[in-house]
Amino acid sequence: MTAAAPLEDIAPVFAALGDPTRLGIVVALGERGPQSSVRLATGIPITRQAVSKHLTALEHAGLVRSVRSGRERLWSLQPERLAEAGSALERASERWDAAIERLRSFVESADSGESAESGRSGRRSS
Repeated sequence: MTAAAPLEDIAPVFAALGDPTRLGIVVALGERGPQSSVRLATGIPITRQAVSKHLTALEHAGLVRSVRSGRERLWSLQPERLAEAGSALERASERWDAAIERLRSFVESADSGESAESGRSGRRSS
């Protein structure tokens, strides 16, 4: 298990995955394993050069890496970065859950205080 990465270190991952084409490339690499940019471009309605630019953006975010295999480069997914992003989302979710629970408790205590107050004022007007 990796140590919790600061959110500013994870932000490039979310920025890279925010593009539908890059997200599709990540999914393809996750499902089919290492592939060349030519193979990744198959079925995507953009040029191979555009796929290469998307791969470079994913590489800068640490989501993919390449190795030379003969005359081409094979791109593979770096699951550690996805795991770090998943952990960051989980931490954010836990914080939101805790904040929502505090808000719920506050509202319920305010409601019970209000109910008691209206019950007392209701008795006075009788």
